[in-house]
Amino acid sequence: MAIRSKLSILMGTKRYNIQDVYEKTGLARSTIANLYHDRTQRIDYDTLDKLCKLFECSVGDIIEFYEEI
Repeated sequence: MAIRSKLSILMGTKRYNIQDVYEKTGLARSTIANLYHDRTQRIDYDTLDKLCKLFECSVGDIIEFYEEI
C-alpha cells in the first residue's frame, strides 16, 4: 500500500505511549496500536479528527502517500 502512518513519529516527539493517546482521545487501544505499527487498512474520519486535535496537526502529519518502487 502506498499510504503509511506517521503516528509513531508524532507520539515520539510528544513522548506519548499508546496508553497516553488512549486516555487523551478515547480511541480504542487496538486502533492506536495498529496505526502506531502501521498495520491498519483503513482509518475513520473521527479517528483522524481526534488525533489531529491531540497533536495539533493536519491529516498529512498523521498519514502520508508515498511512491512504491
